[in-house]
Formats: sequence, C-alpha cells, structure tokens
Amino acid sequence: MDERFNRWLLPPLLALLFLLIVYQYVSPACPGAVCLRRPPASAARRGGDPAERDEEEEAAAALPRLVAKFPFARGELCRRVRFDMRGRDVIVFLHIQKTGGTTFGRHLVRNIRLEQPCYCRAGQKKCACHRPGGDKDTWLFSRFSTGWSCGLHADWTELTSCVPAAMERRGCAGNRTLRNFYYITMLRDPVSRYLSEWKHVQRGATWKTSLHVCDGRSPTPDELPTCYEGDDWSGVSLQEFMDCSYNLANNRQVRMLADLSLVGCYNLTFMNESERNMILLQSAKNNLKNMAFFGLTEFQRKTQYLFERTFNLKFISPFTQFNVTRASNVDIGEDVRQRIEELNFLDVQLYEYAKDLFLQRFQYSKQEEHQKNRLKRREERRLLREQRGHQWPREEAAEAAVTEDYNSQVARW
Repeated sequence: MDERFNRWLLPPLLALLFLLIVYQYVSPACPGAVCLRRPPASAARRGGDPAERDEEEEAAAALPRLVAKFPFARGELCRRVRFDMRGRDVIVFLHIQKTGGTTFGRHLVRNIRLEQPCYCRAGQKKCACHRPGGDKDTWLFSRFSTGWSCGLHADWTELTSCVPAAMERRGCAGNRTLRNFYYITMLRDPVSRYLSEWKHVQRGATWKTSLHVCDGRSPTPDELPTCYEGDDWSGVSLQEFMDCSYNLANNRQVRMLADLSLVGCYNLTFMNESERNMILLQSAKNNLKNMAFFGLTEFQRKTQYLFERTFNLKFISPFTQFNVTRASNVDIGEDVRQRIEELNFLDVQLYEYAKDLFLQRFQYSKQEEHQKNRLKRREERRLLREQRGHQWPREEAAEAAVTEDYNSQVARW
C-alpha cells in the first residue's frame, strides 16, 4: 500500500518542482529569455541614477585588471607631493646609465609648462632653472641644470650626502635645513639596459670620472678594478663584456639605488656575498619605494602621467615611446639572454618589484581620477536639477500670465 502511494505521489511532486524552476527563470514580471541573463552584481547592489552606474561600469572596464604581485599600502600607492617651486623644494634626478635618463632629463628642463621656464642657450647642454619671482635659486638638481655637481652619474649613496652641501656651494640663498629634496629616477628592463650599456662602452664610453664616493672616500683600485687596459674598452665583444666579473654594468640599478654604506661600500670582504646581495636588494627596494617618483623606460606615457600627478606639473608635449633602440637591434639567443639575467639577477628582482609598484600606482591614480570626475559630474547634475527646479515655477507663472491676457482680450472682443 505504501509503495503504491509513493509511486502515485512522486510524479506530481516532480512536475511541481519542474514548474517552480521554470517559473523562476521565465515569469510574467520579466518575460522572454532576458531573465536568464542576470545583471552584474555591482549593478544589483547599487541604486541611484542609471547614468551614474553606466559611468562607473565604463570607468571600471577602461582599466585592465592588474594582478598585483606585491602588497603595497595605500600611502605607498598615492604619491602626491606639495612641491613648492617658489619656496625651497628641489627635485633631485638620480640618473642611472642607459635607462632613458638623458631624454627624461631634457623633458625636465625643456618640456614642463612653467611660470618661469628654464633658460636654455643654444649649443649648451645646461639650462638655468630658476624659481619664479626673480629668485636665482634652482628648483632642479640634474645633469641639465646643475651639471654633474656630485660626480658623473652619482648614485643614491653619493647624492644623499652631497646634494645639500652642493646646493649651498652654488651660493643659493636660504638655509639648507629649509630645503625639501624630492628624489626621482628612471629604471629599465635589465636585459635591455645591459645590452645598451655594452653597445655604449663598445663605442668608447668609460665613465672613468665617476667618483663612487661612499663613507667619505672613493674606492681603491683593489676594491674597484677596471675590466680593460688603456683609455677605453671600445670594440669589446658581448662575451668579453659578460666575462668581466667586476663589471659595474652587472646589477647597476640595484647598486645605484642602494645605501652602499650598509655593506661596507666597495669592500667585498666586509661580509659574505649572499648577505651583501640580500641587503643591497632590500635597500634598493626601500629607497625606490620612498622616492617621490620613478618612471619606467618601457612606459613613457604612464611615466609622464604619474610625474604630472605627483608634482602637479604639466608637460607641454607628450612623451614618445621608442620601441626600436640599439639594444632591441641586438640579436641574442636564449642562452645569452639567460646569462645576462644571471649576471643581473638582483636587477631582475628589483625591476619586477618596480614594475608592479609602478603599474599599481598608475591604476590607483586612474581610479582616483575616475572617482573625482564621477563626483564632479554628479554635482553638476545636481546643480542642473536645482536650477531647473527654480526655473519651472517662473515658466509656469509666465505661461499663466500670457493665458490670462489672451482670455481677457477674447472677452473684450
């Protein structure tokens, strides 16, 4: 009896369940197949003006989703400084070889829209970048404004100890304690930068006049031997360039951004190699992260955008992305590329860190800009609605007056 009852009850229950499922997806309130397509979760959660929701979704879609590799706090992503060009603020450009620093340095002296532009004489590399208002003090410490005042391609260790005194030696008015120094730099993909330096050395570049001052002295010949005999290393092959174990091109970006005092400067017997490398890399990361700004050679337009946002300065003409360089024209095999990456393993790690931080800062700034523009448009719409609300009663009163006048004329006729 129970078995027959169950067989009789089961089909109606299954049919009822089927009808409930169908009704959930096809209902009179939402006819047709459109109900099968649910709205985005963000739209379902938000109410308000549909136009505002569309703007938010368009803004979100405009920025590709970045998968962050390193966790950075909000304060590390939001880089906005109150740069006072009329006061005692100074931008200090740390120029690392073959990172596009020459091009960026020219942008700083020739391409920024300034109240008092830098004065650049024809045929001369240096420009006078004075503060507005007749002050002869300079707001920019760089190759193209102050020259190599702290030595050729001075690194972070040299600049931080040299710049304040160098500014005072220039005879600039003001107390050095009142100055704020904002350090900036450019980085580049390590393999491309390394190949570019090799080609530059092959053509005769030496940078022999670099001081490499650390803890008050330059390194001895034993601490910093040269890779070649004679005046230069012109004509060097890539293999010879890679074979010199004390070539300063190796991990140059980490060395130039780290505090070398932490590892005994150029004294390689101060600590073991693995500990030295770990300290250098971490120091370079910290100094880079705490700089006011850094850009990447591979992202010229993003570099321009972030610089303008950081310092509230605008460039006159847009940056140009050069994808064809001397380094890109060098045809190397995978084994050579791997060898270069091994020689620059610290730079590879630093660049991965820098690229992630750079792109996160760019995305954060873009989202902040979109949010600001959205709030601005919302406020404009609110004011427009209020304005229309004030106009409608006046329009209705005017229309009523015209109607009354017409009716009175009809009555007289």
